Amino acid sequence: MRILHTSDWHIGRSFHGHSTLDALRGVLDVLVAQVSEHGVDVVVLAGDVFDSAAPAAACYSLLSDTLVQLSDAGARVIVTSGNHDSAARLGFQSALLRSGISVLTDPAAIGTPVTIDDADGPVHFYGIPYLEPAIVRHRWEGVELRNQAQTLGHVMGIVRDDHAERGGRSVVISHCFTAGVEATPGVEREIRQGGLDVVPLSVFDGPDYVALGHIHGRQTLSDRVRYAGAPLHYSFGEGDKPRGSWLVDLDAAGLASVVWLGLPVPRPLVTLRGTLDELLGDPRFAEHEQSWVCAQYTDRTPQLDPMRRLQQRFTHCATVVHAPIGAVADDARDYAGRVRAARDDVELVDAFLAHVRAGEGASADEVALMREVVDARTLTEATA
Repeated sequence: MRILHTSDWHIGRSFHGHSTLDALRGVLDVLVAQVSEHGVDVVVLAGDVFDSAAPAAACYSLLSDTLVQLSDAGARVIVTSGNHDSAARLGFQSALLRSGISVLTDPAAIGTPVTIDDADGPVHFYGIPYLEPAIVRHRWEGVELRNQAQTLGHVMGIVRDDHAERGGRSVVISHCFTAGVEATPGVEREIRQGGLDVVPLSVFDGPDYVALGHIHGRQTLSDRVRYAGAPLHYSFGEGDKPRGSWLVDLDAAGLASVVWLGLPVPRPLVTLRGTLDELLGDPRFAEHEQSWVCAQYTDRTPQLDPMRRLQQRFTHCATVVHAPIGAVADDARDYAGRVRAARDDVELVDAFLAHVRAGEGASADEVALMREVVDARTLTEATA
């Protein structure tokens, strides 16, 4: 049996205010073509189908279209829900889908697999939707379920008990944060802090293959336990991580092979660093003019309207960060202390400039201008 393991489509997610629907549709069209080309029997989608619990109508259309195309390509499809999904909404749609497409969102059905036969006998697919302990603990009275480790440990016990009676080969699909993974800063880890705590790898002992979701970059925790990652880049922190899915072959004895199938990147992501003048004019950045760009300009002081100026060169500049280097060392006094120590208005403004410009106070020209303004104000007040 040949299985394609994908996850974390996050349909409906935006990228710095830009819709990703068209880009994702193009990538999923390639995934469908790969299913046909490689003779895939089963596609498993391990959670975070949507990016939010209440996606827009266009998101449902993209999902429905892709599931139908996968089915038309000859594959059975098995989908589970992730922490971004509404299990109820995703599960409701399952009743409207054609035969051969299974959407598994009900915790009560975890011990009832989708069984698919090949020439070597049955393969049992156990779909584990994302399980928030506080929400599901009432389903299993008398069992302590305070975290993800306990919850996944309990339901994997249910899976193993059922499989012991059925025999044959087995595949588990789950959405969680498993010990040993490398997260993308600001992406998966912040979700983890919201409740996705660490699940020991040993929890998944037993099945022939475990298809995991939640981590956006591919990860191999063991030969049979893997993350496929997202099919599209959703943050600059993911820019260096390949996109794709795992092509898994099972033979009569169990796991036979796993190979990576890459997916195209519609628009590369790159982080560029230099002074604003360098970013605007240096030829070494020319190759990135059509990429998604995170620009980090290193001028010691903030520059005027950097985003507009950078977008004249980099049309898809999505974010600009002021990351100064060589800032003047602080004089060991905090901002409030410098304000209290100011002897006149010019020194007060100088303290403010040093505070907002990474330690760089007013230049000689700025001091002269400030003194001219202060003197003019003083004269006006004196003669009023």
